[in-house]
Amino acid sequence: MVTSSATLSATPVRGTSLHDEVAARIRSMVFERQLAPGEWIDEKALATGWQISRTPLREALKVLAAEGLVELVPQRGCRVVELSDDDADQLFPVMALLEGRCAFEATRNATPADRATLRRLHDELERHAAAQDRDGYYRANHEFHTLVQRLAHNRWLDRSTGDLRQFLRLMRGRQLKLPGRIDASLNEHRVLIDAMLSGDAARAERTMHDHLMAQLAALKAVRALERETAPHNDPQADPRSAGGLDDAG
Repeated sequence: MVTSSATLSATPVRGTSLHDEVAARIRSMVFERQLAPGEWIDEKALATGWQISRTPLREALKVLAAEGLVELVPQRGCRVVELSDDDADQLFPVMALLEGRCAFEATRNATPADRATLRRLHDELERHAAAQDRDGYYRANHEFHTLVQRLAHNRWLDRSTGDLRQFLRLMRGRQLKLPGRIDASLNEHRVLIDAMLSGDAARAERTMHDHLMAQLAALKAVRALERETAPHNDPQADPRSAGGLDDAG
């Protein structure tokens, strides 16, 4: 059956659907750790709290499952994805390549106004680091990396980097728990911002790549410390308390 153009033009175009809005809310809860990695999602509680039926909620969960943020488990429900050590080992080198390229292209494309914005965000990192404000540093760091990605002006690079960046957000800021890591990260950013502001695209690419790999090394160090201090002999301990790399950034 062929639909006429007149019929198409007469069909109302709706805005954001309810299940899209619900998906956005749950996605935010995951990234903000209101729903922790490995946690089961209480569909009934969410539906009741948001005064919606279970249908748009389940449709939203299907969207998030397709994105890889949640896992649908037959007969049990839905839980937030929990990334393993192997996931981190495989993800960070790929992100290092992608973000390195973002830094390269952003350095070449940045306008004076763009460079001023990069400097402003770097100054925020300096302030949060001086205060040892881990949460503030994480947020400013995420904003800085997102801006570098956008300034690359490469839609294919933006798509690939953006799709994978959300998995880094599942591991929200955990590497910053390592003693001295905030200061080390800041020093890496100082080298990066110097390269970008001076227009040295090749150095910016290398520095960004190494910065991502340093995050992975810090995550591994945090994981090793947690293994050493985990209550292995406590039969009441939750085995997931020493679980995968669920909080990096």
